Amino acid sequence: MFTSVTDVSARLAETGYLASPAVATTVFLADRLGKPLLVEGPAGVGKTELAKAVAEIAGAELIRLQCYEGVDESRALYEWNHAKQLLRISAGRDETWDATRTDIFSEEFLLPRPLLTAIRGDAPKVLLIDETDKADVEVEGLLLEVLSDFQVTVPELGTITATRRPFVVLTSNASRELSEALRRRCLFLHIGFPDAELERRIVRLKVPELDAALADSVVRVVGALRAMDLRKVPSVAETIDWARTLLALGAETLDETVVRDSLGVLLKHQDDVLKASAKLDLDAI
Repeated sequence: MFTSVTDVSARLAETGYLASPAVATTVFLADRLGKPLLVEGPAGVGKTELAKAVAEIAGAELIRLQCYEGVDESRALYEWNHAKQLLRISAGRDETWDATRTDIFSEEFLLPRPLLTAIRGDAPKVLLIDETDKADVEVEGLLLEVLSDFQVTVPELGTITATRRPFVVLTSNASRELSEALRRRCLFLHIGFPDAELERRIVRLKVPELDAALADSVVRVVGALRAMDLRKVPSVAETIDWARTLLALGAETLDETVVRDSLGVLLKHQDDVLKASAKLDLDAI
């Protein structure tokens, strides 16, 4: 997919994703080595958007498995269409059970879920396993066969192996520790908050109507908030939202009134808002 690290950076930028050298290098290696990419970091720093950008570059279908507590094999791998199977059994009452069983456990009655869908077919695909840390530990066992051999075993049909490997991105907010077996199968990338220069470029790219001086002020204020002991510091997504908010408000500069009235865009807890209101000194930023 990519010819070099520089090619990764340039093509991601064409989709609107500005990647750091570490991000571009790891994406290049994941593509070149055919390895899944495990991306960790705080919420809102562009982990999911990275998978979307790669899919756009490749002209690939993005297949997403959104993880949550309670997701299981039937949601991740496959399940059988039981209603259709019952109708088939009812329609073939004169048949022997062996004949019926062979028929109802066939492709026609199989409902593929994201993991199975991603390894079937010859079209390019990007498999996004989003918020892997939100799933139960048992789900990681379902992932191992896919991540190591790019295959899924369906007992009634046998082993289904990918004819064209998908580009796989797993994301994690590190709310729990992922198993060593899963980590061993992936290349690892940590995406943290960008430095001030990169964040300025991101803001100018995503909100081009914003004045350059105001964009610089936005990044400095967000940096000051991140340095505070808050329950949830603002992410890049909140920085962009705040820039758009200031644009919508018609603000030309940052003053205490504008900042105080719009802190709810950046901060998501009342105690954080109160702490920031008391400690934030715009003159010192």
